[in-house]
Amino acid sequence: MRSSLLEGYELFRRHVNPLSVTRAEITGEPYRVVAVRDGRLVDADGREVEDFLCGWGTQAFGHRNPSVTRAMQEFLASESPSYFTSVISPYAGMLAARLSARTGGALDRAFFVSGGSEAVEAALKLSRAATRRPRILCLERGYHGYTMGGVAMMHPGTYRDAFGPHLPAVDRLPFGDVAALESALASPDVAAIVVEPIQIEGGVRVLPPEYVRVLCEETQRRGVLLVADEIQTGLGRTGRFLASEAWPRRPDVVVLGKALGGGLMPVSAMLTRADIFDRAYGTHPTAESHASTFSGNALACVAALAFLELLTEDVLQRVRERGEELHRALREALGGLPLVEEIRGEGLLAGVALRAADHPWLTFEYLGMPEYSERSAMGLLACHRLYKAGFLVNVCGHAWSVLRLQPPLDTGSERLAAFVHACRDAVEYLCQLR
Repeated sequence: MRSSLLEGYELFRRHVNPLSVTRAEITGEPYRVVAVRDGRLVDADGREVEDFLCGWGTQAFGHRNPSVTRAMQEFLASESPSYFTSVISPYAGMLAARLSARTGGALDRAFFVSGGSEAVEAALKLSRAATRRPRILCLERGYHGYTMGGVAMMHPGTYRDAFGPHLPAVDRLPFGDVAALESALASPDVAAIVVEPIQIEGGVRVLPPEYVRVLCEETQRRGVLLVADEIQTGLGRTGRFLASEAWPRRPDVVVLGKALGGGLMPVSAMLTRADIFDRAYGTHPTAESHASTFSGNALACVAALAFLELLTEDVLQRVRERGEELHRALREALGGLPLVEEIRGEGLLAGVALRAADHPWLTFEYLGMPEYSERSAMGLLACHRLYKAGFLVNVCGHAWSVLRLQPPLDTGSERLAAFVHACRDAVEYLCQLR
């Protein structure tokens, strides 16, 4: 298996995306992993790597979690159909009921797809169909996926610019600007506003409490659907099942993904209320007007059900406790360093915002990537140092000066402390170079 994997990495370079491999090699990312040991990655040199990026949020309980693996193996050993040609999947029914129960029954309809982008598309279509209004609002520096609806809401840059013309009637609002929010929601043609409780790719930016209050009140008053994109913040990451549980009211639509498949299967979900769903799809002609071939496929739902079994209230409590430890330790260890601007986030989600340094060694030109000369290299340079210490992290997609930290939800205090120590060493090293 090891030799096959190593060959596969070279075939990826040749046949999939050579620049991705070049980028990983330049930054020193330990991408040539060949095994998993106790949830950690093992590279070709036998070195264990702690994934504090959590597989971009997918590996919430470590890589190849044994409970999820066992549930999938048991299903594959059974005689159950894996695909239901009627598109009526009992596994989708069980998963939808479990998710509804975890929201206290508030969100009692679900639609399942494979990736987060597809779930966002489902939310956009639901919003327009249910309200019969065209306009969609979102926030600057938001991130909602790579399909055309998600790209229309994307922050300008390489993820968006080349793909125009974009979906019409989509407006981006300034982050945290209450006056701009109230003005935009006053328009009678607004169907929905799509927000992340914490903008991870935008720099781990938490929506301000006053903004959330007005958002909840004004959308309800004006009949605008409030869509919470919780693909990265939901499923325990902040110490709650949904980050939006702390809001004054429940969102009308919630989008989940990434961790939902237990790290082994791609599955995402759009959750909403029955009255909203029925306004869009409540007649026989419209009931199946939005569909996906593999929606609710059995194996993905089995993995998701196994993941939800792991995500207990005790786990959520520990995430809150470990999150407080992590944020306190990061502030104490990094707060006095001249390159550190701020520690952000909530629960086991943290952002370390770094200041730029005016030194030729600390630029993308020096790293051999002059096309990124307008971006700060500090974040990726810190990642490079952390890779050497055995920790896999990355920067935020729209804010490369911010380290995004998403350790597994069951990470213990000892490993968090080891990471904070390595993070201080990495940033101190950069401080000496500046």
